Amino acid sequence: MSNTIQYEVNKSIACITLNRPDKLNSFNVEMHTELQQVMQKVESDDNVRCVIITGAGRGFCAGQDLSDRAVKSAGAEQSEAVDLGASVEKFYNPLIRRISQLDKPVICALNGVAAGAGASIALACDFVIASNKASFILAFCAVGLVPDSAASWHMIRSLGLARTKALALLGNKLSAEKALQWGLIWQVSEPEQLLQDARALAGQLADKPPLAIAATKHLINSSFDKVMHQQLEEERLLMQSLGRTYDYQEGVAAFMEKRPGQFKGC
Repeated sequence: MSNTIQYEVNKSIACITLNRPDKLNSFNVEMHTELQQVMQKVESDDNVRCVIITGAGRGFCAGQDLSDRAVKSAGAEQSEAVDLGASVEKFYNPLIRRISQLDKPVICALNGVAAGAGASIALACDFVIASNKASFILAFCAVGLVPDSAASWHMIRSLGLARTKALALLGNKLSAEKALQWGLIWQVSEPEQLLQDARALAGQLADKPPLAIAATKHLINSSFDKVMHQQLEEERLLMQSLGRTYDYQEGVAAFMEKRPGQFKGC
């Protein structure tokens, strides 16, 4: 890979680092393309059981690089402006879908500011562990736009109507500590401890039965689209399927024998 994305796999944990620190890891076409390629690797690698996404330097991600050719304003001398919807559909929407539909848990190690689509990407992850120096900014309204990449979807489900409107319309900074108090993120860490804490959490998740992890993630993420009787039926079907797996037998045996389970994902 080139310098815009760093990717490494240590045992069963993949770490993806957004790497344009001089631009606060804001996205251009190159970084979008390379992240798509990395996500494809994550999806196809059965040895990867958990994913960490973080940023290089002092920021996590400032969203879209407004100087990038994919979103740059056409200018007064040109009659047709750029189609921002096309950029969202080509790059951001597929990324958010990939994170939310991935059958492996995704942890955001939020090392600094997450602004615009950077905040959206963080919130799409299953867990957010934030440095106490980190913050969220929904900066869309300030440049005449609306929250995209599912920011409005995730925010309102975590924070409710009043707080979501305030953050989206005012664009005020939300500190990591306040985000934790409001239930938006999972944990706050000291900056020097952030990746260590993220890897510790990833290790816990990677040791669990991967089929059960994937099914539980799907069950929770899809619950907003169902009424209770539909959710009950989905739970029944998943219990039926998982009850026939090796991992269930191993899990019961490990529990009875008071030892860690050795799960195979089958």
